[in-house]
Amino acid sequence: MDYPHPKSFEQFWPYYVAEHSTVGCRVLHYIGTTAVIALSVVAAVTGDLRWLIGLPLAGYGCAWIGHFFVERNRPATFRHPLWSLISDFRMYGFFLTGRMGREVERVLALEQASPRDATESTLEPAAR
Repeated sequence: MDYPHPKSFEQFWPYYVAEHSTVGCRVLHYIGTTAVIALSVVAAVTGDLRWLIGLPLAGYGCAWIGHFFVERNRPATFRHPLWSLISDFRMYGFFLTGRMGREVERVLALEQASPRDATESTLEPAAR
């Protein structure tokens, strides 16, 4: 998918989903997000904030391996860091509720049907 110039998060989301179309890339994101959550919990429980130093390595390390070596694309973090971070956790939520596969299929079908419309707000009400 060509890089869009979204004006809102809702326009960014379909692009983000399309850039995570392979299961392997998403799995690496899930591993990284789980590690980020685990490190945050350990830091909170122990009161040792040094655990937080590992957050960028755990989160971005896994995700970027997924992009560079599995998906073979450039991480969206480079252009939209905040929206990408929000999207990582949204994708994780979709994964935990078993909806991410369907969301990828929906976005890719939309892209095939009309590439220009894929970056417009297209979330189904149930997916919001």
